[in-house]
Amino acid sequence: ADDVIWAGPSKDRLISMEPARTDPLPRLADRIVLRRLALTDLPSFQPYRRDSRVGLCQAREPQSDLSASLFVTEMSRVSLFPRGQWVQLAIADRVTNVLVGDVGICVATDLETAEIGFTLSVPAQGRGLGTEAVRSVIDLVFDHAPVGQIVPITDARNQASIRLLQRVGMRRV
Repeated sequence: ADDVIWAGPSKDRLISMEPARTDPLPRLADRIVLRRLALTDLPSFQPYRRDSRVGLCQAREPQSDLSASLFVTEMSRVSLFPRGQWVQLAIADRVTNVLVGDVGICVATDLETAEIGFTLSVPAQGRGLGTEAVRSVIDLVFDHAPVGQIVPITDARNQASIRLLQRVGMRRV
């Protein structure tokens, strides 16, 4: 399937080029919280990452429990916006702190753009949690990374993701 490239909102404010002195996570929204992944997330992480309905439009293969544990451990410690490297953050229910999905962020090496991608468990889909999470990620990136634009890429078959991107102000290019 072809990827659909989207142009997101552009940054309209200046930020410092100095690294943040404190970690901006967790980041609270109305019903979700963006936070670092933790080993305690594995019982929720593995089922949705292995769900064929969730992975249909994603290019990744399911991970073994050991690989997932190593991945989650790495993501729990990684710097927030390393150039040219993906960082996955947890999308958790704000009340229960249970993992409902994750979002990936990759700041380009030239610092011009940041790519984002998102995955939600089936029970979390269709409830506006993804929209809330993507809006929160956009704010997080613009508040703490020196990028000028957010550029998500989604699979052309994933109509729900396309509608979500439109809701948060993205446009197809």
